[in-house]
Amino acid sequence: MMSNNKHFRSIAAILCLVVAPLAIAATADVITSPTNLLLAPSEANPRNSEGDFIELKDGRILFVYTHFSSGASDYAKAHLAGRFSEDRGVTWDQKDTVIVPHPGGLNIMSVSLLRLQDGSIALLYLHKVDKDECIPMLLISTDEAQSWSKPTACITDPIGYYVVNNDRMIQLKSGRLIIPAARHLLKGETKFQRGIALCTLSDDGGKTWHLSKTTLEAPKDISSGLQEPAVLELLDGRILMLNRTSGGAQYRSFSDDQGETWSPVEKTALISPVSPATLERIPGRNDLLLVWNDHSDVGELRKGKRSPLRAAISKDDGQTWHVTKTLEDLAHGWYCYIAMDFVDDHVLLGYCSGDRREGNGLDTTKVTRIPIEDFYANLASAPILKEN
Repeated sequence: MMSNNKHFRSIAAILCLVVAPLAIAATADVITSPTNLLLAPSEANPRNSEGDFIELKDGRILFVYTHFSSGASDYAKAHLAGRFSEDRGVTWDQKDTVIVPHPGGLNIMSVSLLRLQDGSIALLYLHKVDKDECIPMLLISTDEAQSWSKPTACITDPIGYYVVNNDRMIQLKSGRLIIPAARHLLKGETKFQRGIALCTLSDDGGKTWHLSKTTLEAPKDISSGLQEPAVLELLDGRILMLNRTSGGAQYRSFSDDQGETWSPVEKTALISPVSPATLERIPGRNDLLLVWNDHSDVGELRKGKRSPLRAAISKDDGQTWHVTKTLEDLAHGWYCYIAMDFVDDHVLLGYCSGDRREGNGLDTTKVTRIPIEDFYANLASAPILKEN
């Protein structure tokens, strides 16, 4: 593991180093993303990553993230920590509030926060009990995140190692909760397997769960399988799933029965490394906002790397993407695990923003606040990615 002094030096590089813009940036405007909150590592806190936002009824914003204390690996000890903003995401608390303490086992991480239709707040996280057991757990708060229910396991059979990214749980208009997951091991297995995508579903507010009837597999030539899926309800009622893969692009599937069954996966026009995408519908509009590592035009230096970080708008429910903004462009940057939330006329983004020359890339988390209209500024001239 690198020395901690290198951790501190990496922060200056993240904030100050400028690289030549990519070819696509000639038409996809480059935003110098403001830093509203930077969660940097320290000797006692070697990594901060995988967070999500929730707007509280008193107007404050809560950002909950994974605070590591015994190392920077995915298996190191961690708890869930929170920072509050009283001015809609412009400034943030300088000290953590412990939201969920370390419960035993390896760690807890990968937070999703969601305001449910009944007004309560759901908090989802992964409990890594061991290297062959990782289970999504759900807490409910009825007092605006002041206290939480006992955790409910969202997958109980079969027990195994399930990966669910941060900011992934959704609630359909029908009230059904959907958690997209990728299974990599069953309990007792020792070799990490190709990811198999599935969903766990609840129709009673998260009290009980059942698995989707379909499990999805990638084409045999994709060594990663399907990993870190994201889901979104489309205007026609179908559910779209995007999966990261080693196949050079995001792969998608559709469900027309609220997540029970899924179509065979197909490659999309969203060229990317082995890195996840985050997408949500912009409130008050029918448009979608997507943030991911766009590799449609990268050179050899960036192949396989999680840079640049770009944003795209879709005005036709994901069939066509207008690549309107480059959010981060450091060649050695590691931009991933994006949380997205809309506050007034701004979007809050929280994501890993490390430097691979100095650390593992996942040790630093950045929160930024950008006007929604900035993503529309050059829509007419933006590069277009179109699905077949």
